[in-house]
Amino acid sequence: MAGLGSSAKQEPEIELFVKPRSWRCGPPRGPGATWDRPSEGALPQPPLPLHQPSLQEKGSGDLQAPQPVPRRGASCPLHPRHHLERPEQHLLGSQRGHQAGFDGESIGNCPFCQRLFMVLWLKGVKFNVTTVDMTRKPIELKELAPGTSPPFLLFNKELKTDFIKIEEFLEQVLAPPRYPRLSPKYMESFDVGSNIFAKFSAYIKNTQKDTNKHLEKALLKEFKRLDIYLNTPLPEEIDHDTIDEIVVSRRMFLDGDQLTLADCNLLPKLHIIKVVAKKYRNFDIPQEFSGVWRYLGNAYAREEFSHTCPADKEIENTYASVAKK
Repeated sequence: MAGLGSSAKQEPEIELFVKPRSWRCGPPRGPGATWDRPSEGALPQPPLPLHQPSLQEKGSGDLQAPQPVPRRGASCPLHPRHHLERPEQHLLGSQRGHQAGFDGESIGNCPFCQRLFMVLWLKGVKFNVTTVDMTRKPIELKELAPGTSPPFLLFNKELKTDFIKIEEFLEQVLAPPRYPRLSPKYMESFDVGSNIFAKFSAYIKNTQKDTNKHLEKALLKEFKRLDIYLNTPLPEEIDHDTIDEIVVSRRMFLDGDQLTLADCNLLPKLHIIKVVAKKYRNFDIPQEFSGVWRYLGNAYAREEFSHTCPADKEIENTYASVAKK
C-alpha cells in the first residue's frame, strides 16, 4: 500500500492467522468468540525479573507470563501503541465435537506465530488475530490459503504465507517515520542465538541416556556464547572521551535498549527452552549466565513479549510426545 512509510493517516488492515491452543483453559466457546481486555482489577500483573534468585529457585510453573483472559464479547482489536485493547480473535472451523482437554481456540505454542505477533505489536498497528484449527480443515482456510499452515498474514487483503518474508515485508511497508524501525544495527545480534534452538531440540528429543551430558554441554555452549555477547558492551556503550571503562554491558536487549527483530526471533525460543528443559530434563539456565538472565528479566517486563507467550502447560503439552527421558 503506497504511503505506509510516509505521513498517510489510513491504517492498514492486518489479520494474523496463528495456531490454536491445544488444551482447555476455560469453558468451551463457540465460533465468533473474541479476546477482550479484562477489567483493571483482573488485569494480570507482569512477572518479576527472572534473574531474581527467589524466582530461579521455583519451578517453571511459577514463571508463567501473564495471559489474556479469553471470553465472549464484542470485537476488540489490539492497538499496542496505547496498550488499551486486546486482539480480536476469529475462529476458523467447527468448534463442536472436539476431544475433552482441547479447545482449539486460544492461541497456541508456536514461536513463529509469537514472533510475528511481537513484530506487529512493536510496530504499533491495529491487527486482528485468528486461530486456525488445522485438525478440522476449515473450509474458510482452504479457500483463503490452500495448503498453507499458520502463521500467515492478510495485509490489506493481500495474502502473505512465508513468515520470514512476512517479517521483511512488514519492516519495509511499516517504515519510519510513522512506524519504528525494528531491524538490528548489528548482524551478530541475529547470529548469536541462531544455533541455540537446534541444540535444545537435539537435547530434548534424545533417547540415548549416555549422550545426554554431551548434548547438554552443546546447549550450554550456545548459552555461554549468548551470555558473552550480551555482557560485551556494544560500540555505542563505549565512551572514548572518558577514563571510565565499561567492562560489562548494561543494555537491555540483544541490540541495545529497544526490542528488535532479533529479539522477536530469539525470545520465543528461549521461553520454550526454559519451560521444556525444566519440565523434562530438570535443566535450568545456570545463574552464572548473568547476561542471559538480565536479558530475560528485561524481556518479561515488556508486554510485547510477556503477553504473547503461551502458558507453560501449553508448551509442556506440545513437547510431551517428543521429549524423551
